[in-house]
Amino acid sequence: MTTANPEDVAVQGHPGLHPDVPPTTADPGAGAPLGSGLPAAWRSARERVAFAGRRTREAIDTPLTSYYLLLGASALLLTIGLIMVLSASSVRSYLTYDDSYAVVKRQLMWVAIGLPCAWVASRIPVRHVRRLAYPGFLLALVLLALVARFGVLINGNKNWLAIGSFTMQPAEVAKLAIVLWAANIYAHKERRLRELHHLLVPVVPGLFAVIALVLVGRDLGTAMVLAAILLGMLWVVGAPLRLFGLSLSVLGVAAVALAATDPERLERITHFTDPFKDYTDAGWQPAHGLYALSSGGWFGQGISASTQKWGDLPEAHTDFIFAVLGEELGLAGTLLVIVLFFTIAYAAIRVALTTQDPFVRYATFGIVVWLLGQMIINVGMVLAVLPVIGIPLPIVSYGGSALLPSLVALGLLIGFARREPDAAAALAARRRDRSAGLAAAASYHRSR
Repeated sequence: MTTANPEDVAVQGHPGLHPDVPPTTADPGAGAPLGSGLPAAWRSARERVAFAGRRTREAIDTPLTSYYLLLGASALLLTIGLIMVLSASSVRSYLTYDDSYAVVKRQLMWVAIGLPCAWVASRIPVRHVRRLAYPGFLLALVLLALVARFGVLINGNKNWLAIGSFTMQPAEVAKLAIVLWAANIYAHKERRLRELHHLLVPVVPGLFAVIALVLVGRDLGTAMVLAAILLGMLWVVGAPLRLFGLSLSVLGVAAVALAATDPERLERITHFTDPFKDYTDAGWQPAHGLYALSSGGWFGQGISASTQKWGDLPEAHTDFIFAVLGEELGLAGTLLVIVLFFTIAYAAIRVALTTQDPFVRYATFGIVVWLLGQMIINVGMVLAVLPVIGIPLPIVSYGGSALLPSLVALGLLIGFARREPDAAAALAARRRDRSAGLAAAASYHRSR
């Protein structure tokens, strides 16, 4: 009994698999359907993939895609944040307040305040948002000036303002204020932005004033986020590349100068690439952050199972909550959080690219640069690819001063998405259908 050489086995009817077997179907290039020469099983699999691709594109291209992506990603990110604040702060809360839930209770209070504010922000007309831009910016300047004069020093930074038992961080409010203020100015100057003078004044001097007031309190991390917002706004309005080179040079020299004049900050910057070189001092926090991440594995140790939060990892519920998240939820959890941030950015940029309102376009892009840039800085800090500069993870970290402006910003993005003409029409049609369905049901019950 003989067997055929495997090299001589051809798939009948499929051109090109064996030189001696002629094709049994027409060439696709000659008018036959694409893939018609494939075996039936292969062709059906290819059709299923193509069908799934079409369905995915159709789902993404619907008018309400951006609205639902923003709403869903924001809600999921806030939920993960509350769970991680509860877990990461439980030990510290018990040791400090004799109540494991003390910190998360405060975070829940801020969520209870922030969600109605976000809802109002999503419903307020754009013209009213623009009217608040200048007052909001002036209020931020006043608060930052008060911090520079009467601020409270916490963890080496003088960036807190105390009013009785209440403390706040005005720099967090300033992030949202400068985005709306700059977007309002650029929207007014839409037709004059090709002139360098109109592109720079008054936005650049105003943002430099805010950054200078923040640096008075030695908050280099917030100053970096504000500088990123400035560069992002200049990019979206079409600033020339040479201006970016000049700006980056000035900001780089300023950052080096500020670091060189502060021994503690200089030590952090010079040791961040190898935190284990000075493990017992400047490298303590980043080293334990890496320990937390490396022990999480693919799917983590489980909620509340972190060991680093028991005192080894400073600021486990604020700046380094991403490390606790990685230890308890693993690589899957950290990637989920990062994907949610990029989902928000993707949906917001979709809105910015389709809107006809220049204020919405500039404000949307500014908020994306703020939230995404701060997330990247925080994650880079925890991964020890950036120095530890005290930046919280937006939406996830503990802190009402940071959470409230972030929720309002997300509310604005959701409002921008739902006001897009196609999205507004789809929502109106859905409301009409729902009302018609309720009316029909009521009529049916009355007739019985």
